[in-house]
Parts: sequence; C-alpha cells; structure tokens
Amino acid sequence: MKIADNLLAIKKTIPENVTLVAVSKTKPNTDILEAYEAGQRIFGENRALELKQKAEDLPKDIEWHFIGHPQSKQVKYFAPFVSLIHGIDSLKLLGVIDKEGQKNQRILKCLLEFHIAEESSKFGLSQNEAEEILANPEFHLLKHVQICGVMGMATYTDDKIQIKREFKILRNIFETLKQNYFADKPYFNTVSMGMSGDYQLAIEEGSTLVRIGSSIFGTR
Repeated sequence: MKIADNLLAIKKTIPENVTLVAVSKTKPNTDILEAYEAGQRIFGENRALELKQKAEDLPKDIEWHFIGHPQSKQVKYFAPFVSLIHGIDSLKLLGVIDKEGQKNQRILKCLLEFHIAEESSKFGLSQNEAEEILANPEFHLLKHVQICGVMGMATYTDDKIQIKREFKILRNIFETLKQNYFADKPYFNTVSMGMSGDYQLAIEEGSTLVRIGSSIFGTR
C-alpha cells in the first residue's frame, strides 16, 4: 500500500482549498487504482492516446486533466471527457480546442501556461503575449473554451528564493489578468504551480492546484 501511504501523507500537507492532481503519466492502471482506492479522484496525464485508453479502462468518476503541452492533432482524443487542459500557449491551439468542444457539445476548461522559469526549455507565454490573446477579437468568438486560470513551472533548482520569486511572478500575472479581463468571471480562479519538489513553496505563494507525481507513485 505504499502509493496509498504516500498519497495520504501528502494530503496532510495540503490545505483544503488547494486541489491535488496526482500525476499518473506512464504509470500502470494498477498504480492509479491504488491511489483511487485511497480516495484520489483527480489524475493528470500528458499523452493523449494513453489518457484516452486509461479513461476507457478506469472508473468513470475519475476527473482527468491533460497536463502536457497539447498538440493540435491530439486534442480530439481527450476532448470528449477531459476536465481541464493545462498548458495553453497560443490562440491557434485555443481555436482547435474550441472546435473539438463544439463537436462534443461541451465547454472545455483551460489554463494559460506562462514561462516563469529561467530555463529556456519550458513552454509558456509572457504576460504581454497572454494579453494579446485575451484582447484579440478572435478569442471572443470562441464559445466552447473557458479560461479558468494560469499555470507555470519554476526553474529546477535548490534555490528556494528563486523558486518563490518565480511563483510570485505567476501569482501576480493571475491577479492582473483577473482584474483586467476576468473581474466578473468567478470561474477564473486557478493558479496551478508546484510539483513534488516545490509544492509547499507554491502553496505559500498562492497556488490553488498542485501536480504531484513522483512523491505519490515513485520515480519513473
């Protein structure tokens, strides 16, 4: 029951107002079921076909998040059932998601991804690029997409001061966008930041959703 023990230990460190996404990518269904039996219902995957298969095979009350950087051609595989799509960084991608939402007669919830780390390998928008998307008339024509918040990953470093500074940047971006574009939209309420190594720092800086994989399931 190691996965269950890990999960329950982590849950004790997370406030009730913070959502835990158990990152189950590359993990077998047996591992996910162990976490499920221990009460976890929200899981994150980053491969579209693997996610589709797991959603077919596993309990139907699981809430699936696509946590990778989705490619346009992948969206159709998870659009019928996904609860939240993390990692949106272009208007073009939002257009594809909107079309798939329309086909499936559902509104697809999304997070805008921001590049807050000092590592160039990470995906993400700048605040200016995000504001260009939100101010674009084309964005306002999308009826099957709902922007629910922001996400970002800090630099992979032991420097806690740097990590907290990067998380603070994301929180400030969220507050600015909320004020300027979503003031009357209660659904714009998610700040997704924090993973196994830094989630407690992220919560201190205002994270409302953490994504934890290796601390629950063990290293890949």
